[in-house]
Amino acid sequence: MFKEKNFPIILFCFITVISSAVLQYINPLFRFFDGGLLTAILLTIFLKDDFYTKLLGIVSLVLVAVSAFYPHGSMPVEQIAMQHLFSGIIVVMTMVLTLYLKRLYRFVDAEKKQVSALFEYATEGIILTNDRGEIVLANPEALSLFAYDKNEMIGRNIDILIPSKFRPHHAGYRNGYYQNPGNRKMGHGRDLYAVRKNGSEFPVEVSLSHYKQNDQQFVIAFIVDITQRKEAELILREQKEQLERITDDIKLLNTQLENKVEERTLILKEALGELEKSQSELSEALSKERELNEIKSRFVSMASHEFRTPLAIVLSSASLLSRYQLTEEQEKRDKHIYRIKNSVNHLNDLLQDFLSFGKLQEGNFFTDVYSFEIPSFLQETVDEIKALLKPGQTIELHFDGEPTFVSDKRVLKNVLMNLMGNAIKFSPENKSITLKAISKENELLISVADKGIGIAEEDQQYLFSTFYRGKNAVNIQGTGLGLHIVSRYINLLQGKITYESKLNEGTTFYIRLPKMEKQIVSGE
Repeated sequence: MFKEKNFPIILFCFITVISSAVLQYINPLFRFFDGGLLTAILLTIFLKDDFYTKLLGIVSLVLVAVSAFYPHGSMPVEQIAMQHLFSGIIVVMTMVLTLYLKRLYRFVDAEKKQVSALFEYATEGIILTNDRGEIVLANPEALSLFAYDKNEMIGRNIDILIPSKFRPHHAGYRNGYYQNPGNRKMGHGRDLYAVRKNGSEFPVEVSLSHYKQNDQQFVIAFIVDITQRKEAELILREQKEQLERITDDIKLLNTQLENKVEERTLILKEALGELEKSQSELSEALSKERELNEIKSRFVSMASHEFRTPLAIVLSSASLLSRYQLTEEQEKRDKHIYRIKNSVNHLNDLLQDFLSFGKLQEGNFFTDVYSFEIPSFLQETVDEIKALLKPGQTIELHFDGEPTFVSDKRVLKNVLMNLMGNAIKFSPENKSITLKAISKENELLISVADKGIGIAEEDQQYLFSTFYRGKNAVNIQGTGLGLHIVSRYINLLQGKITYESKLNEGTTFYIRLPKMEKQIVSGE
């Protein structure tokens, strides 16, 4: 239970307790013998085990209690109880104090061992110096790092570990650190070197800490040999440079390859472009051919119908005229003459549309741009179109703005005649047709509005197509070319045409024309 080196202390403690108990028994009136018990308990502070402290404390407490029953002469019972109670309290407090001090010593001893282990077994070199730069302590790693024995390093100046070329400035650096101490890493990006006992230098990394004791400044240096790290960095740097050279070579090869690929791609693109161009031209030719065939088919269908009807009217009316020879039959003759004139005018309109369409398709139509008076031009157009008005129909003319404009008067007149002719044709009797024009400095705005049958919504997308007629206009004479020709004329005049229409409510066409320069423009 106890080690041999603790035996004298244990024996002395028990002898002291027994002696104090015997003396107390012999002289119960003398309480100073309790000091022997307290001394025995205090001596156990040198024993690591708490068992003997507790054992002697309990034994001493029992002896104090037993001694209370010894004969004390004439001393009052209360005084005896108080003395022995006080002695018991002192014994207990001494035992507790001894246990506390032993635990405190054990804790300090453990801390000391830990610090010692940290110092002795650290993988970094640790050197402690005083304010004169003398080495006070050095751990085994530091001794091994610098190849010194302990007695060779302790007491010497720290400069023995500094390369000779740096020593003249090191004292100044050291004094500066003492004036402004702090935890820091030395070097700040510079390479640091230390020197061994044999004079060989090696790269190190140093961290500094400090503390003060008894008004004396101490500095702790943590030193790490970074030779392997430097070698690894050197190898890594060489590999990086080699990799950069290889990367540059690869980039050069990639650039050359990209140039070749780009060159081949350009050739391929040109070939594909030519092929696409040929395909586009072929597709356009086929499209035009299909369109032409479709136009021809529509033309034949339309012409066979449109020409047959007026010619049949002319033939029948001419035949009937020969039957009315009496004077009182003049009204009947006038009726058939009127029918013949209308049929001839209709045939003339058909031929005019075909001729205009043919010129536009062939690119043989030219504009003649010059300045003209707008009010007189509009009135002239209205006067010419009045001959086509149905009974009760009227034309309302409104003009505002600059009186002169620069454009092709002939083409614009064809446009208005076509639009107003359609307004008359597709409007019932007793309805008005409105022609409005606003002339600005560089622009002419024209609108033609009627209150006719209108255009169905599903037909509006084909409104400017060739030979197309709305479903609600199949019984009204026409070629289906008028609005197509109008849109082509407007393009020649560099303008735009739009419209608004509601079925059975009417249609309004809007024309926006810019002022043109005086020149001749091809209709191609």
